[in-house]
Amino acid sequence: MGLFILLMVFISSATAIDTPPRNQDMTTAIEEMQRANYFTFVMLINMAPSNLIHGNVTFLMPNDRTLSKALMPENTVVDFLLRHSIPSPLLMEHLLHFPTGSLIPTSRPGFVLQVSNDGRSRFFLNNVRIISPNICTRGSSIRCHGIDGVIQATSIMPLPNIAPPACPNNSTQGGAPVASTAPFPPSPEPLAQVPVMAPPPVDSNISPPKSHSPRICNTGVFDLIMAFFMQLFFI
Repeated sequence: MGLFILLMVFISSATAIDTPPRNQDMTTAIEEMQRANYFTFVMLINMAPSNLIHGNVTFLMPNDRTLSKALMPENTVVDFLLRHSIPSPLLMEHLLHFPTGSLIPTSRPGFVLQVSNDGRSRFFLNNVRIISPNICTRGSSIRCHGIDGVIQATSIMPLPNIAPPACPNNSTQGGAPVASTAPFPPSPEPLAQVPVMAPPPVDSNISPPKSHSPRICNTGVFDLIMAFFMQLFFI
């Protein structure tokens, strides 16, 4: 307990004596942070270059208990503050307009915060939840909210590599895609073919009868003459 009081005295002294001149909005925001007992976060702001952040920002502040457990070398203070700030002054009422899945950029290039919005009491940014909204409200360009943890650095999200849909039959020689054509309608089923009966084989040695054939006529006369003589013979 005595160590904690000594730390608070050190932070207050550093804030009062060693703090370089800042703009009025930053000074007002630091006073509001101190009234809400976010002394360690104030110390980190005082450790950073005075020209790092002037205004138009929203700070996401872990409380003193959380920061006392975090490993933070001195050369990472600037990176920590950039990851825990949004380059726009947003009240909680503004944040609640972001639907789940939205990505909010931070002051650190390439580092984004993914929103999970289940209402005011369950509003998450990456792995942390806002537990003390609207701590800084008096200034016109700085807002701050208390969060329940340290935002993880592994939350840097690369751009998704989405392959275009494959169109093997709809590309030109130069590689430029062409408009897809409507599919051809299905062809109608073929009509059932009526089977054609082949004629029976014909013996090549038999000639078909022909009308008015002289051979048929001669044969008929010969038969008549023979029949006439046979009748005479038997009479």
